[in-house]
Amino acid sequence: MRITQGTFSFLPDLSDEQIRRQIEYSLEQGWAVSIEYTDDPHPRNTYWEMFGLPMFDLRDAAGILAEVNACRKTFPSHYIKLNAFDASRGRESLRLSFLVNRPAHEPGFALVREEGAGRCLRYTTRAYSGERPEGERY
Repeated sequence: MRITQGTFSFLPDLSDEQIRRQIEYSLEQGWAVSIEYTDDPHPRNTYWEMFGLPMFDLRDAAGILAEVNACRKTFPSHYIKLNAFDASRGRESLRLSFLVNRPAHEPGFALVREEGAGRCLRYTTRAYSGERPEGERY
């Protein structure tokens, strides 16, 4: 199963050149870039770990791509995403977010069905990776 989160998630993985072009576009718009990673990609897990600090003052795509590669080297079997924030209106608004790394094996999710009172059905998803402890999921 292929996790689909972010702007380009239904496309094949982006090359480093394509990632660099997206970073350049973000910088041209005046957006700040940050890098996050996780080993629990559940759709409701919106709080990923941040790799370093947001790069508010960095205006060089090569420097940001170097940080992406450092994160890949540190966490090779985690999901890594790049976020671009727009602070032009006095608040941080997420304008662009996409995956730049994913594990070699993505176990996916199970659909869990629960029957409630009056034959009310509830559905939720459970990540197969969540069955293992943090740090050992991939």
